Amino acid sequence: MASIRFLGAAGTVTGSRFLVEAGGRRVLVDAGLFQGLKEYRLRNWAPFPVPPSTIDAVILTHAHIDHAGALPRLVREGFRGEVFCTPATGDLAAILLPDSARLQEEEARYANAKGFSRHAPRALPLYDGNDAAAALERLRTLRYGKPREIVPGFTLSYTRAGHILGSASALLSFATDAGSLVRVLFSGDLGRYDAPILPDPEPPPEADYLVVESTYGDRSHPPDTAADALGREVRAAVARGGAIVIPSFAIGRTQEVLFLLRQLEQEGRIPILPVFVDSPMATDATPVYRAHREDHDLEMDALLDRGVEPLCPAKLSFTRTVEQSKAINRVHGPCIIVSASGMASGGRVLHHLARRLPEPSTTVLLVGFQAVGTRGASLQAGAPTIRIHGTDVPVRARVLSLPGFSAHGDRDEVARWLDGMGGAPRRTFCVHGEPTALAAQAERIAARGWKVHVPAQLESAEIV
Repeated sequence: MASIRFLGAAGTVTGSRFLVEAGGRRVLVDAGLFQGLKEYRLRNWAPFPVPPSTIDAVILTHAHIDHAGALPRLVREGFRGEVFCTPATGDLAAILLPDSARLQEEEARYANAKGFSRHAPRALPLYDGNDAAAALERLRTLRYGKPREIVPGFTLSYTRAGHILGSASALLSFATDAGSLVRVLFSGDLGRYDAPILPDPEPPPEADYLVVESTYGDRSHPPDTAADALGREVRAAVARGGAIVIPSFAIGRTQEVLFLLRQLEQEGRIPILPVFVDSPMATDATPVYRAHREDHDLEMDALLDRGVEPLCPAKLSFTRTVEQSKAINRVHGPCIIVSASGMASGGRVLHHLARRLPEPSTTVLLVGFQAVGTRGASLQAGAPTIRIHGTDVPVRARVLSLPGFSAHGDRDEVARWLDGMGGAPRRTFCVHGEPTALAAQAERIAARGWKVHVPAQLESAEIV
């Protein structure tokens, strides 16, 4: 019997993992880490539902940690197959996976320094740098629109998803045990239409089964564009005389922020300010964004052809060392600090928030989805204090959400993508969303007359 098992991103946004089984083969689509609430993060440590050594291949839809971050652990525990991804995803994974391993090792060292005793087990990282390096050796790249047999009987084809550089929807075609050929389409994370840098999501190919993301299945993004909102809030922050802190994902969101800041400066809509990108990962990723022209939209290509650096505001500084990062604390007056992580769940942005949140002149701009249980979600909800490095930091800064920056399509944009399908799938599965978003997405899809289901964690669905 052929089946899809929902090993993650079922009933929640993170931990994307879908196991396809047919003809005695196992193919895993995405190998993500769970993030947010502790009950979800603990799943990262649970035994994988099937022995990793029995998985024949892994398909990545993109490089974000909630889609690719469990790969080193799979390799550590016996996976020896090939991992397929787009070329840009491969280059970004080469940045993200070693960094994730470093964070895992740092967390283990911190736990041991704080609580280790002769009578307690020593904390170990989920995986280490050697595991990340071993995982990267298994990557094999596949270009958009170029079908390839990845294991006997399974053919993979990618189309552009427009979420981050290299992001793709994955069409997996294979024969069931009964001998019928079926096509299962995994949307991956779908991006926005008319967003900078990346082309729009491509129309989906016809499929018998569809697994679709539902991050914003219960809402539409405001009509205010990201550029308009950013320009307005930068001008307001300058009038207040304080710094602007932007917790931002190092890959994807940071590059979009830089693109729009440069554009707003050029158009005279904001003054030229010092802009600090305080993230070694973003520092490494930004040249990758420039290099992969197969993932650029026409505007990005045209700027490069004219010799314009699209991701470089006039007073841009990338900071790599700890000393450079600390020096930003000595900057007074209006400036822009873009630093990871995007949900304020870790990274250098915590130091900037601890320093700047108590100041009423500070503006904090939240430019992405804030998962339940993260500091970013607490800030978004108006928490009066935020706990950072064991200290309750008062929040006197102005905190604003700019939903126009989301890299996820809203319910209307997902509907637009679905409109491009040639016909209704036999069944559609809604994943990668909080419960209310999933329910709303399923209701809208059912209104099309499509058969739709919201799977539970570890549920298995038959494919016929």
